[in-house]
This record gives sequence, C-alpha cells and structure tokens, in this order.
Amino acid sequence: MLLKWFPIKGKNCQKRMLVLLLTLAMSFSYSACRADNRMPGSASSKLPTERSTQQANSMKINIKVGDKTVTAMLIDNPTTRDFVSLLPLTLTMNDLFGREKFAHLPRAISQEGERTKTYDVGDIIYWSPGPDVAIYYRHDGQAIPEPGIITIGKIDAALGAFNEAFNVPGSINVTVELIE
Repeated sequence: MLLKWFPIKGKNCQKRMLVLLLTLAMSFSYSACRADNRMPGSASSKLPTERSTQQANSMKINIKVGDKTVTAMLIDNPTTRDFVSLLPLTLTMNDLFGREKFAHLPRAISQEGERTKTYDVGDIIYWSPGPDVAIYYRHDGQAIPEPGIITIGKIDAALGAFNEAFNVPGSINVTVELIE
C-alpha cells in the first residue's frame, strides 16, 4: 500500500495521509474536467467568440487616394473599434522615413490593442503619442520605438495598386470610409 512508503508515526497519521491523498486526487480530477471549459470571470472567457471574430474579420474600409481606392481588413480590438467611430475621415497623410504615410487623428483613441515594435508592408497602425494613424508602404528593417504601435488593419489590395497610391513622394489626401 502507498502508506507504507511514508513512515509517519502517531495517532491517526495514516488516516490523515489518506484524506490528504484523496483531496489531491479530487483536485487533479476537477482540474482535468475543467481544462476544456472556461471558468466564469476568467481572462479566457473574455476572448472573442468565433462569431465576433468572423464579424471583425469581415469589417473592411475603403481608402481613397485620388482616383485610386484600396480596401483594408480591420482587426478586432478596442483601438480599431474606437478608430471606426471616427469614420468617415478625410486626412492629409505625410511621408515619414520613406516607409509610411501618417496623419494626425482628430482625437486620441483607445490604447487597449496589443502593442508591437514590428510591422509589415500594408499594415495600418495607431501611434498613440501622435495621436496618428499610419500606413506602411515599404519596410526599412528598423524597429519601432517605444511605446510601440497598435495594428488596426491590413491593406488587402494587390501590391501594385497599393504602391501606386502610397509609394509616392510627399503628402497625399485620403478619405477613409467604412464599407457597410
């Protein structure tokens, strides 16, 4: 028996050890049963449902630059939802470092989205110190400084049409509208 391995002396020690082992066994079995279920109030219960993720993945915007229009898929996060509340927007986007076009937003928006210090060509981001929105059209290999950026969307146009609209010298005037 298992209790032979634990040389505990004294009155009722074996009974106490047995109760302890049974309690541990019940705890482990309860944890295993709950592994696939979300516990109420836990962080995992606040994850987006499949339905809300599908809705967010289908939220798109049009970005018009002159006679060209590119579409972008928005990412579901609090920053993006706050950005959408500003639409439609007409902005003058200035060039920065030959890699991005940026514009000041009329007000600061939520900073609750996930921050990163990397980007991909076609990313639409929020830079909170601005408060600015930016679109990357070229990657220069540089990391983003503190406090990082929050990605709110991704251009889903062909790179040719996207480059024609954004990879131009100087400032551009853009209109951003939600596709409904």
